[in-house]
Amino acid sequence: MAGQFRSYVWDPLLILSQIVLMQTVYYGSLGLWLALVDAIVRSSPSLDQMFDSEILGFSSPPGRLSMMSFILNALTCALGLLYFIRRGKQCLDFTVTVHFFHLLGCWFYSSRFPSALTWWLVQAVCIALMAVIGEYLCMRTELKEIPLNSSPKSNV
Repeated sequence: MAGQFRSYVWDPLLILSQIVLMQTVYYGSLGLWLALVDAIVRSSPSLDQMFDSEILGFSSPPGRLSMMSFILNALTCALGLLYFIRRGKQCLDFTVTVHFFHLLGCWFYSSRFPSALTWWLVQAVCIALMAVIGEYLCMRTELKEIPLNSSPKSNV
């Protein structure tokens, strides 16, 4: 196994730290997007925007703006996958893990399982966007050419 290119060693501490880091990126950027949207429409920020499944919806302006924040957050988290995960094969795993912990957070915060169809649709779209764009960005960096000749050799 020593002769394999880029052999994978299972490192649970690395995986746990990447999960914590991606959760931090997810909630940090979601908080920033929600704060920006709230500042634009002069609304008061609330944790309900982040964790209440009934807030998201097409019928009210706050619901549409929260949905827009979640979509923009998926794009931001795709950049987090690029900078912190750096493996295209692991993008879907980390994306689903982040959204699974978000599901648990919403369930814990509101004391009920999210049942709103719009919440599930937004989460599905966000998972798809984050995973596909993150994988695309990671694959672009993985497929860059490796320079073989970095400096000219002298003829001695």
